[in-house]
Amino acid sequence: MLSRTLRAATARPFLVRGNASLSSAPPAAGTPAPPPPPANTTTTTTATPPSANAKEAVKAPEEGDKAEGGRRKRKVWTPRKRPAISALAPREWNRPLAPGVVPAYDYALKYIQRDAVAVTAEAAELEKRVEEREGEYQALLKEGGKDGVKEGLEALDAELEGMREKLHVLRVQAEVNLPEVRWKVKNALAERGREAHRHLLEHRWRKDGDLDLLMERIYQMKVVPDLLPVLKPTVDLRVAVPATTPDQFRALAAQGRAGANVLTVEPGVFLDPKNTLSPPMLYADAFHADTRLYTLLMVDPDVPDPERAGYKTYLHWMCPNVELSAARAGRLTGLNGHTAYVPPHPQRGTPYHRYTVLLLPQPPVEGERYSRNLEARAVREGGVSSRRLDIPVVGEGERAGFDVRKFVEEWGLGMEGGAHMFREVWGAATSKVYEEVLKQPEPVFGRPRKEDRYADIRGRKKYVL
Repeated sequence: MLSRTLRAATARPFLVRGNASLSSAPPAAGTPAPPPPPANTTTTTTATPPSANAKEAVKAPEEGDKAEGGRRKRKVWTPRKRPAISALAPREWNRPLAPGVVPAYDYALKYIQRDAVAVTAEAAELEKRVEEREGEYQALLKEGGKDGVKEGLEALDAELEGMREKLHVLRVQAEVNLPEVRWKVKNALAERGREAHRHLLEHRWRKDGDLDLLMERIYQMKVVPDLLPVLKPTVDLRVAVPATTPDQFRALAAQGRAGANVLTVEPGVFLDPKNTLSPPMLYADAFHADTRLYTLLMVDPDVPDPERAGYKTYLHWMCPNVELSAARAGRLTGLNGHTAYVPPHPQRGTPYHRYTVLLLPQPPVEGERYSRNLEARAVREGGVSSRRLDIPVVGEGERAGFDVRKFVEEWGLGMEGGAHMFREVWGAATSKVYEEVLKQPEPVFGRPRKEDRYADIRGRKKYVL
């Protein structure tokens, strides 16, 4: 019985492992071969389309598409890229999901739109009341000589300030949650005439890290309090210079800007004196609707002062009455018509110099501070809400020893506005600045020599008979 069982088992094929797959072992002698497949049977294969999320997929090779050695080329399928979004090539916002795909998204979108309509209607009613009270204010302003008018003007102005502040909040709330508004701001298509767009732009500047990095470098490197006792930036000020060194060109290539020659300056970084032989390019984004005037200053607080055994401040650049508003965002031009730009020239033998660019607001035309009332009236009249200052040009002999704090206090400048800073040390281009621009011999500093306490007895004879 046992021998018959073993013989029957050996007659059955069993699986064995080959080099690359599992295959059936050859049948034993005398076992009939399996019948062949039908003649009309064809094997079909279905090609799987490339996934939408796959970055690369291989297409089937075509005839005549052969590489060297008789092998067929492998064509790589690349997904089509969406065109870049910019002000020159704008696009409109589209729903990420078609209606009915996700009911919760449809309900949330309807809820946001319904809330926006309600808040917009509330803002329109408040705007009518503001216009009525503004008309009363203007009528009362014409009667300025009568008794009790001044007190009435102050009370009405305070009431209008509160109403306009609430109107600003309502206008922001009406649009700030709309997906199309946030999409436009994120893709550099913001409409700066709308308050919700300006609010999101300012919020992004304050919360995404740009302002935090600036304040960190300013306080770590003691720009505050060495120059000013306090500084609260309200303007996004950016600096760009021409790239001149190989490291800077490599950095541009790493950012995907190979071939570019303009370097955006991060606050606190080191620049080569070659980068600043010409005036740096300044870009400012303000978030107020009215046009205000600012004074530009570029100073170096680390110039050695041997007479006092300390340091003094050197004024490199000044330009008062620079106009800024939300609608005038971009590069600042016409800045070299007042106190002309002098390139940074860190002295040989000194530590790094902190070159600081300040854009300080000039005092308002009325009152001690800027307000919603002043902003609204300046926009309506199309004028400027700041006082124009007749600051005299600073002479070449007055640049060294420039007192920033005294200057700010004398002309009533604010501690807000824009700020930026970078560092430099002596380089080969510094000698060129002294020779061609300053036209004076280049100083060289170093460690002071130690006093030789034995100089008077060094030449004496040690042993006298």
